[in-house]
Amino acid sequence: MLILAALLPSACMAQPPYFLDPRPDAWVSPLHGDHALVGRIWDGRLQKFVTPEELLAGLREARFLLLGEKHDNADHHRLQLSVLESLISANALSGVAFEMIDASRAPKLEGIAGRNFASEEELRAWLEWDEGWEWEFYSPLLRSSLDAGLPVAAANIDENAVMDIYQGDGPLLPENVFDQAAMEKLFADIDESHCGLLPESQFPAMVRVQQTRDLVMAEALRSLSDEDGAALLFAGNYHARQDLGVPNFLLALDAGASREEIVSLAFLEVDPGEIVPVSYLERFGGIPEHDYLWFTPAVEEQDYCAQLR
Repeated sequence: MLILAALLPSACMAQPPYFLDPRPDAWVSPLHGDHALVGRIWDGRLQKFVTPEELLAGLREARFLLLGEKHDNADHHRLQLSVLESLISANALSGVAFEMIDASRAPKLEGIAGRNFASEEELRAWLEWDEGWEWEFYSPLLRSSLDAGLPVAAANIDENAVMDIYQGDGPLLPENVFDQAAMEKLFADIDESHCGLLPESQFPAMVRVQQTRDLVMAEALRSLSDEDGAALLFAGNYHARQDLGVPNFLLALDAGASREEIVSLAFLEVDPGEIVPVSYLERFGGIPEHDYLWFTPAVEEQDYCAQLR
C-alpha cells in the first residue's frame, strides 16, 4: 500500500469546511456563493433536497458510482474528496477509476503497489501525469485511493487511439446502445460545445471519440467491480450522464446490470438565473441525466464562443 498522507497533511488532507458549513466564505470558487442552491444536494429520484449523510447512504447502495465534475472547479474536487474519504471509511468501495489517466499510463498503475515515493512530485513523475489535468485537483483523490489500498484504473483512451478513430479505425462499439434520436442529440451537443464552428462532417468522428471514452470508462468500472463495494469513476459531468453517458455502456456490456445500481452524482455550478433544482436536470428519452446534484459556486463567467467568433 502506498503511504503519502504524512507528506502534506495540512495542505491536502483537511476536511473541506463547507461539507457541513454553508457559509459563502467557505468556498473557493468566487462567483454566486450567496445563491440559494449553493451547498445544497438534490435527490433527483426522490425529488427533494437531502443532507450529506443521506446522500452518502444512497451512494453506498451503488454497484457503479459516477462522480461528475466541471474540471476546473476546485470546489468540485474538494467535495469529491469528502465523498471519497467517507466511502473509504465505510469500506464501501472496490476500486477507483479516473478519466484523467489514459491507457498509456496503465502499466504505471500496475507497477505502483508497494512502491515508496519520497514526495508527491516523485509520484507525479512516476505516473508521467498529463499536465492537461490540474495535478493539485487530482492528487488528493489519487493519494487517498492508493493509501486505502484500493485498485486504481485508467479510464480513458490515449491520443494515438483518438487519431485512429478520426482515421476510421478504433475499437468496435456495442450495437444499439443509442437510437437515432439519441445520436442526433449527441451531434447537437457536440455542435453546441464547439460553438457551432465545426463542419457537420466532423460530428460522427467526434461523437465516436466521446462514445469510445465512455466505453473505456465502463470497461474500467467493470474491471473494478466486486461484491466488496462500488466501483467509482471520476469524470466530467457529461460522461457521468445516465441518459447519454457511461451508464448506457455499462448496461450494454453487462446483461446482469440494472440502471438502479448505477448512481450518478454531478457537482454543478449554479446559474444566477435558476433557483429551481429540476431546471438543472435535462431529461432525454425519459431518463434524468443524473441521480444527485450537489450545487457549488462558479469559477468564472466567460463567453468562450464570443471570443472565438
